[in-house]
Amino acid sequence: MFGRYFSVLLLFIFCNYSIIAQETSFDKGKKYILGGIKVTGIKSYNENTVITYTRLRVGQPITVPGEEISKVIKNLWGLELFSDINVYITKIEGDKIFLELNIQELPTLSEVKIAGIKNKRVDEIVKETDLKKGKKLTESFLTNTKNYLVNKYKKQGYLNAKVNLVTAVDTAETNSLKLLVNIDRGEKVKVRSITFNGNEQLKGKRLRKAMKNTKKKFPLRFWKKSKFIDEDYQTDLSTIIDAYKEKGFRDARIISDTVAFNNESNTIDINIDVEEGRKYYFGNIDFIGNTAYTDEQLKSILGIDEGDTYNGVLLKERVADPTKPDALDVTNLYQNNGYLFSRINTVEVSAENDTIDFEVRIIEGKPAYINNVTVKGNDKTNDRVIYREMRVRPGQLYSKDNVIRTIRELGQLGFFDPEAITPDIQNPDPNAGTVDIEYSLVEKGSSQVELQGGFGGGGFIGTLGLSFSNFAIKDIFKKEAYKPIPTGDGQRLALRLQASRTFQTYSFSFSEPWLGGKKPVQFSISLSRTTQFRFDILSRDVDRDQRFIISGITLGLAKRLTVPDNFFTLSHALAFQNYDLRNFNTNLFTFPNGFSNNLSYTIALSRRELSRNPIYPTWGSEFSLSAKVTFPYSLFNGVDYADLENQPEFQLQDAQGRVIGADGRPISETGLDPIPDEGKIDQERFNWLEFYKIKFSGKWYTTIYDKLVLQTSGEFGFLGAYNNDRGLVPFERFFLGGDGLGNFTLDGRENIALRGYPNQSITTLNDDGTLSQDGQSIYNKFSLELRYPLTLKPAASIYGLAFLEGGAAFDNFRDFNPFRLNRSAGFGIRIFMPAFGLLGIDFGYGFDALPGRTGANGWETHFIIGQQF
Repeated sequence: MFGRYFSVLLLFIFCNYSIIAQETSFDKGKKYILGGIKVTGIKSYNENTVITYTRLRVGQPITVPGEEISKVIKNLWGLELFSDINVYITKIEGDKIFLELNIQELPTLSEVKIAGIKNKRVDEIVKETDLKKGKKLTESFLTNTKNYLVNKYKKQGYLNAKVNLVTAVDTAETNSLKLLVNIDRGEKVKVRSITFNGNEQLKGKRLRKAMKNTKKKFPLRFWKKSKFIDEDYQTDLSTIIDAYKEKGFRDARIISDTVAFNNESNTIDINIDVEEGRKYYFGNIDFIGNTAYTDEQLKSILGIDEGDTYNGVLLKERVADPTKPDALDVTNLYQNNGYLFSRINTVEVSAENDTIDFEVRIIEGKPAYINNVTVKGNDKTNDRVIYREMRVRPGQLYSKDNVIRTIRELGQLGFFDPEAITPDIQNPDPNAGTVDIEYSLVEKGSSQVELQGGFGGGGFIGTLGLSFSNFAIKDIFKKEAYKPIPTGDGQRLALRLQASRTFQTYSFSFSEPWLGGKKPVQFSISLSRTTQFRFDILSRDVDRDQRFIISGITLGLAKRLTVPDNFFTLSHALAFQNYDLRNFNTNLFTFPNGFSNNLSYTIALSRRELSRNPIYPTWGSEFSLSAKVTFPYSLFNGVDYADLENQPEFQLQDAQGRVIGADGRPISETGLDPIPDEGKIDQERFNWLEFYKIKFSGKWYTTIYDKLVLQTSGEFGFLGAYNNDRGLVPFERFFLGGDGLGNFTLDGRENIALRGYPNQSITTLNDDGTLSQDGQSIYNKFSLELRYPLTLKPAASIYGLAFLEGGAAFDNFRDFNPFRLNRSAGFGIRIFMPAFGLLGIDFGYGFDALPGRTGANGWETHFIIGQQF
């Protein structure tokens, strides 16, 4: 039989291994019993470990060559630990066969050093390339690492980047290599010039503007650098053609382009030759296959008429705009009304002379209904809290708009990373007309701790605040729910304590966004108590026997509306405050002992439609119009407030109860005018506060370029009185200027931010020329703010900003001038961390003088804690 009993060296190659019979006779294809196996060539591995991976055992039947040997080699190669594997037959005794496994181990990386870059970038490179200790080094791995690094820096504009990998044997460890990575990025290669040839219809300036990523050097362009990146350049070549298509030049093409390197200046010159072709116009646009919508309805969405200049880019966007998920286009018209399986193609059917006719061919398919809606990734938040915010429901007709709206609603809850919310369309069945949707969520911290201290207001001020944004009050008595607090029901609870030598303030608030669990009606309650002690500025002493106490409670209800659309909210709040003066002399009142009560009702209409990330909105708007009113007591109590000082009970009296005049003697004896008792008059005037307050605020967010966002905002506030004789209340005033943060408020005042000026410094002058310290009754403010994010990760969202703003405050409408503003400009940064809330710093320059001063106010530094502008 051929192959029986021969004494030559046989080599059988299976994939990347060999079986070698060394001077041993054997029957090819015969079954043997494995008599033994040994491993040679190993340096760092145990022989038994290698044998275990072969899955061979002494005494098992084995065919040589055969499937068992193939599996051995496959298993060992799969470990990616060896560079060479050979199987030898060492001897045969009867029906027993003995094998030798000779392997060559891959060297192990014992140490890596990276030279040529900053130390802070080393860890980043190690992570990206997986150059960690213990890594098995192959030639392909080293080559891929080198290519990766070269391409990485070329994409950053370092076209001359060089990377050299040097290995050396590590004598301290077995079969180990040290690796030195030398990186020479060189200088960034910038674009010196971009020249176009053959362009007659579109100027070079217009074509260069169309190139969004490749720009020539210009010192004043700080938002877009002029570095050359080939991948971006290739994309820009297609945008040049799009620029022509937008102007009707359908046949425009780039004939050639050259990129010339200038060694002396380390720059490149780009030369692009174009062929423009003729200008075209739209002809007939016919719709084929549409039954759900008429031609007229589709034409109104398309917005293109016969005779319009041909615009291929616009036509494509009006049919389907992939850059805007909620765009008003034909595809979304179908997908927002159930036609998930619809397909829409635009076909050019004729081009005669300069006119092009099109057909929009539509395959509508069956309307799709949602079968299942699921979520994953919510380890803390209860499912019902998520499902109640969703705009998609099982059994509902599919709507792309509702799918996207759900992303925004979940992102604005504040419990999840808004950038990571992803809807997954699963199990689409065009025949049955059903689809499943799964939302992937990544939870982030929703509790915040405020712990700070500082000096001001007469001494050290300490603050402790706790805010829980995803609280579960029903589990408050369940010990196992404290991880560290009960969470998952979407309720909000906040506790705050602030104290110093001069004041103490405590507050508690709780809100349930879905009262009863069935409708989006938010219930809220807040309690507060503030005690202010008398502080002598000159002696720096605090008299705790003189104090001013404010106690308050507020109940609120807010309901989401469905008209005019479902972005509107109508809210109501009923608040009561008691102001109690105890031996406290203040400019607020002329009586040191007494009280004042404030029972008010607030109604507000607001609309909020923003992109998914509430920390960094990229588009949308939010506005609020509110009215805060009290009961008009003066219309019913019968008090003549204009004549209070002439009423005996409100005039100064002597010990016998006689009304006295200016000389202190009874007016019955002197005939002088009586002296009014201002304390009693103010007690009567302010025992129940009477006022109305109107406020408006609006913000608009617009994406300028990439992630650069412009926030435009405007605010207005007015405090009025029902009875002019009774006058404005001393509380509820507007204080303009500074960071807008008040350590505490005694009188319902509102601190309005205006950067570039000191806190509460934008005031008016009294009749005697002194600055008013009592706040104003009217204010307006306008602001422009450019924002750009540095990172929007869940652990910390950071963005920089630059601003222009102006504002003013007035005592009455007679003096009101919305264009007489205190103007400012500056820059700053914001950092949002889930555990601490929003932190930031602003540097603002005030261009105008403060009241009573001359010259610009100059630079001011503002620290921001827990609020946004």
